[in-house]
Amino acid sequence: MREILKTNNPVELNFAEAVLKNAGIKTVEFDTHMSIMDGSMVIIPRRLMVADADEARAQLLLREALSSRSEWT
Repeated sequence: MREILKTNNPVELNFAEAVLKNAGIKTVEFDTHMSIMDGSMVIIPRRLMVADADEARAQLLLREALSSRSEWT
């Protein structure tokens, strides 16, 4: 598995998951429980992981989809 996104922003994470799911790329979210254990203070970022074989395609999709993210963060 490869880390494709690391963020404290739950909206960005859910958006990225939806983009990849729409493209047929399975994702796994790491550190969800660690993030919750910190008291939901968003100290520990969550990581979105994909299979090694999907890494390049997922990076391309997210680069395009999140290119204007500074407008909504």
